[in-house]
Amino acid sequence: MEITPTLFVVIAIIALVCEYVDASLGMGYGTALSPILLIMGFLPLQVVPSVLLGQLVGGLAGGFFHHKMGNINLDFRRDEAIKKRLRGLGYIPRSLDSKVIFILAICGFMGAVAAVFFALNIPTIALKTYIGIMVLGIGIVILIRRNRKSNLSWRGLIGIGLLSAFNKGASGGGYGPLVTGGQIISGREAKSSIGSTTLAEALVCIVAFVSYLVLRGDIYWTLAAATSIGSIIAAPLAARTVKRINSQRLKIVIGVVTSLLGALTIVKAFFL
Repeated sequence: MEITPTLFVVIAIIALVCEYVDASLGMGYGTALSPILLIMGFLPLQVVPSVLLGQLVGGLAGGFFHHKMGNINLDFRRDEAIKKRLRGLGYIPRSLDSKVIFILAICGFMGAVAAVFFALNIPTIALKTYIGIMVLGIGIVILIRRNRKSNLSWRGLIGIGLLSAFNKGASGGGYGPLVTGGQIISGREAKSSIGSTTLAEALVCIVAFVSYLVLRGDIYWTLAAATSIGSIIAAPLAARTVKRINSQRLKIVIGVVTSLLGALTIVKAFFL
C-alpha cells in the first residue's frame, strides 16, 4: 500500500494518540494501533515491525520525559553498595526506578524467548482467555486495594515481568496492562509504574524489532517513520499529563481500563 503525504500525516496523528494513551496509562499502543493499520489496508508484516519501532522510540522518549517531569527517577550508574554486598550479582543500577526497569527488561527478554517455544502448542482461544482473565483480575484487585499502601515485592515484580513478556511474545499483547497493574499490586505508585512500563516495554521492543530486521530485513520504513514521529511527539504530552493528574485518581483509571481490557479480551476470544 502506497503512503501519500496526507496518509503519512494521518498515520502519524493516529500513532500520536495511541502513544499518548499508552504513555499516560502504561498500556494500549499496540493493542489499538495494530488493528487500525490492518483495517487501513496494510499487511501484518508491514504493521508489526512499524508498530514495534514506533513503540520503541516513543517509549525511549517517554521514559526520558517521565524522568524529566519527575514521574520516575532514572540513574543507571552501577549501585556500588549492592556490588560490595553481593559480589557475584554483576551490574545493578542505582535508583529504584532504574532497578525496576532493569529487572522488567531482563525478564522481558527471557519471557519473550520462552514464549517462542510454547506459543505454537497453546490453542489461541485458551491463550486469549487466560490473558483476559489475568488482566481482568489485576484490574479488579487494583480497584479493591486502591486505598491500601504496601511495600514493593521484588518477587512479585519478577513474576509479573516474566509473565507479561511471555504473553506479549506468545500473542502480541497483554504486556502493558499486566506490567503497569502488576507493579501497582506489588507496591509501586501509579506514576512510577507508568513511567517504568513505558521505558521497559521500549527495551523489550528492541529485541523484537532487531529480530525482524535481521531475519526479514524488509521493513516498510515509510510506515515505520510515520508511527515513530507520532509516538515521539506524544511522549512529552503524556508525561506532563501523568505529572499533573492526582495519583489516586490515576490508580482508579488504570484499574477501570485494565478491567475493561481484560473483559474485552475474553469476549473477543469467544465471540469475535
